[in-house]
Amino acid sequence: MGSKRLNILKSAGLAALIMSGLAFPIVAYHADMDLTRGLFLESRWPLVFALIAGTFVLSLLSSFLRAWRRSKQAATVPAKTARTVSKRALRLISFAGIGALMAFPLACVFTLGPAGSLKWIDNYGIQILIYVMLGWGLNIVVGLAGLLDLGYVAFYAVGAYGYALLSTDLGWPFWICLPICGLIAAVFGIALGFPVLRLRGDYLAIVTLAFGEIIRVVALNWTALTNGDAGISRIPRITFFGIPFSKGEDGFAAHFGLPFLPIERTVFLYYLILALALLTNFITMRLRHLPLGRAWEALREDEIACRALGIDTVAAKLSAFAIGAFIAGIAGAFFSVRQGFVSPSSFGFIESATILSIVVLGGAGSQWGIVLAAILIIGGSEFLRELDVLQEYFGYTFDPTQYRMLLVGLGMVAMMNWRPRGLVAARQPSLFLKRPKPVATELIAEGRG
Repeated sequence: MGSKRLNILKSAGLAALIMSGLAFPIVAYHADMDLTRGLFLESRWPLVFALIAGTFVLSLLSSFLRAWRRSKQAATVPAKTARTVSKRALRLISFAGIGALMAFPLACVFTLGPAGSLKWIDNYGIQILIYVMLGWGLNIVVGLAGLLDLGYVAFYAVGAYGYALLSTDLGWPFWICLPICGLIAAVFGIALGFPVLRLRGDYLAIVTLAFGEIIRVVALNWTALTNGDAGISRIPRITFFGIPFSKGEDGFAAHFGLPFLPIERTVFLYYLILALALLTNFITMRLRHLPLGRAWEALREDEIACRALGIDTVAAKLSAFAIGAFIAGIAGAFFSVRQGFVSPSSFGFIESATILSIVVLGGAGSQWGIVLAAILIIGGSEFLRELDVLQEYFGYTFDPTQYRMLLVGLGMVAMMNWRPRGLVAARQPSLFLKRPKPVATELIAEGRG
């Protein structure tokens, strides 16, 4: 027992040592400019020591948690299969989660007021749900079909620019543009799918990365259509099926006899993206149980075996790219109408990396895992903006948002070491030839019961 504790302390010390090596060149000193002193280096050693101590404590906690889980699994043998228990638990969590999401904006308004709740509904609720929807769309390509896509943001950009151009140049309403933008993005997805039919692994990732950069560069340089780096502004705002969210007599509040609140449009956008995300989840779960979804899972596990079994791998790949791109196009159209402005800077590689990080961190193939990862990455990034009070504590200029990707990278490294399949691993077949045996029966059959 003493040797195990010593090994735990050694691993925690090694993690703290690695953190000290990373924190010294990045965090220890910060270049700043002052009118009296000019350019100077500002030391931030308290923050370095805090990071090292936090890493040591987290490493200890994770090691003790893993040891406790192993001892618990060895001491008890469950009577029911884990599959049945997880299904019931996920069903309860799903209903509770949907109820919480439906009540979230109302709870914010009642507790914080219309002005104080705007930040929480927009920056947290809507922003997280957009990335949840994008994560579920990329999950079809990466998690189910096993096709590594590093240029997924390209379809997001196609949907955003599609709505911006259709609404400003042609004057089409949002409800007509929404499915059209999804279809346009799906066409681009098929156009990407054809050149990469014979590619796998790193080669596939390089081609998709290049495709994402091509879309961004085209949007940057085709000034006659996209207005270049200046972007497209004055995009028409969303309406409630033709009723604007304005204060006049023809507005939403006056039409339904309600008091006018400036937050009405934001609340409507929240419920709209929530409905789109739930519809995306429903379609994805239905597709997983259809022959197409099983073909994706088989393609992910072994493409050669798929061809030997007679599965049309071309149709499986193209359908995965098309459906994933369609979801991204819908999310892009929503992003455009929410922002009222689009530019190429909103669709860089960092966005693709963020969406892929959500899928990998949550667990490829897991719907709930992607939700948890989006809350951690996107919600955590927004929460970092609230830490400006640390400037008074440390006594120097401290911008927590600049460490967002550093924290995401550390989280990914930790996940690859402790949970390589993500927060919620879901790489299980959706179809069994026979009912799986209970765990207790399997252990007895192997002579361990």
